[in-house]
Amino acid sequence: MTTARLPLFPLNAVLFPGLVLPLNVFEERYRAMMRELLKTDEDEPRRFVVVAIRDGREIAPTAAGMPNATTVPSATGRGPADGFGPDPIQTFHRVGCVADAAKIRERADGSFEVLTTGTTRVKLLSVDASGPYLTAEVEELDEEAGDEAGALAEGVLRAFRSYQKRLAGASERSLTTGAELPDDPSVVSYLVAAAAVLDIPSKQRLLQAPDTATRLREELILLRSETAVLRHLPSLPAVDLTRAPTHPN
Repeated sequence: MTTARLPLFPLNAVLFPGLVLPLNVFEERYRAMMRELLKTDEDEPRRFVVVAIRDGREIAPTAAGMPNATTVPSATGRGPADGFGPDPIQTFHRVGCVADAAKIRERADGSFEVLTTGTTRVKLLSVDASGPYLTAEVEELDEEAGDEAGALAEGVLRAFRSYQKRLAGASERSLTTGAELPDDPSVVSYLVAAAAVLDIPSKQRLLQAPDTATRLREELILLRSETAVLRHLPSLPAVDLTRAPTHPN
């Protein structure tokens, strides 16, 4: 297995390979990370690991998405492991995703607007808090198709379309974009996992599924269950189920 030591960016969110994640970086430990990444040649990938924080743990005040400036907390006063306990690795899920920062733009106030794309699943082996920001030794996880991945992907796409229709009806918004959905089973599995309105533990279980077929089977169960719930609840209290939330971190 291929191992590497990379900067570690904990989030209250799950990143999947192939999916885009915007970040608003204003806390000093993560600013330091971005300044270091900017030293990498533009022709080389600027990589770090996004890992989800376990439920019930404190989360650091950095945010995914682009919140209003008035919501941004202080950027100073926290060390690399502050908020993550005496043994930070215990605070994080052990499977994360390598992010490639295609865009890092520094603002006048020293914060950063970052646009990343997930690339490869990795397993955390250790976490180092001795520097200005967390780093982790990680092991790359292979993505095996597994038995019946192709047939399962077709079933998941059908279930996902039904789920989309029910979800759009529940929130009185349309999810249709006119874009063709992919047919590669692994791409389908990651796209559906990212697009479905699921809690972090559910998304994390999908990320760390041992192979594509297992992930697709779990998604099929989840989609059918969620669609059934939506069918019986045509008017949900959620204000906007189809809008991606801003995740505080």
